[in-house]
Amino acid sequence: MKKYTKITFIVLRLFLGGVMISAGAGKFFKPISNATEVVEKINDETISSNTMTLQKVLYIGGLKQTGYFWEVVAFCELLFGVFLIFYRSYFLGSLFLLPITLHIFLFHLFLEPDEVGELVYCGLLFAVNIALIFMEKNRWKGLFKKPESLKNIICEVTGS
Repeated sequence: MKKYTKITFIVLRLFLGGVMISAGAGKFFKPISNATEVVEKINDETISSNTMTLQKVLYIGGLKQTGYFWEVVAFCELLFGVFLIFYRSYFLGSLFLLPITLHIFLFHLFLEPDEVGELVYCGLLFAVNIALIFMEKNRWKGLFKKPESLKNIICEVTGS
């Protein structure tokens, strides 16, 4: 591998890991509003008149009101961000972060399409995550190879 490519992927890995660690930690330190505060926020004139803002408030408020999901997302962002920092575990971290970065990107695509800067930033995070996975395509490309014979298919199914 070329030296510049290797350095670029190290920088991308550390960038995505740092963003995920800071985002995950931030979720733990911000206070979670209770259900009445969310309802009061929804009844505000400026929020209730804007459908997109109302959807965002209800969605994020709902995630927080479950009592566990917001914390699970925060923990996963922290843990998988740490995985990205270390070379031996970055592939696992990038695989596990893929649904999270996809979800963040889709959230901004569908609920904040007018925020172009946020959309580009989240698209960049998702693209970096995909690039990190494709960097290690030799690890997983065998999953998609066609078995040569019926015996290989039977071995694939039974594990023997």
